[in-house]
Amino acid sequence: MKINEIIEKINARAATSLPEEDFELEKAFSSDLMSDVLTLEEENILLITGLANVQLIRTAEMANIDVVVLARGKKASPEMVELASENGLVILETPFSIYKTSGILYSNGLKPVY
Repeated sequence: MKINEIIEKINARAATSLPEEDFELEKAFSSDLMSDVLTLEEENILLITGLANVQLIRTAEMANIDVVVLARGKKASPEMVELASENGLVILETPFSIYKTSGILYSNGLKPVY
């Protein structure tokens, strides 16, 4: 799925600038445990989480995650936005729960990591 499709499907708002060229994401992973995120060996991943802190952005960068979706109405702090922008990471914010967000994206073709 392309980022703009994802934004539309999950009623999201981009907290960071979107890339000039929309790109395709193939897989998603949902977790609030950053230790689980660090075990991922895939690339081109979207992460759905309820966490909203700078450590999340640092972990996403280390795990080669391209897009982070903050669920449950969580908002990215200015520090998160700055760090994500420096690392080319997109942050989206959705009012939906992690479960609902995952279900919507799965039903629209985004595959699970495992």
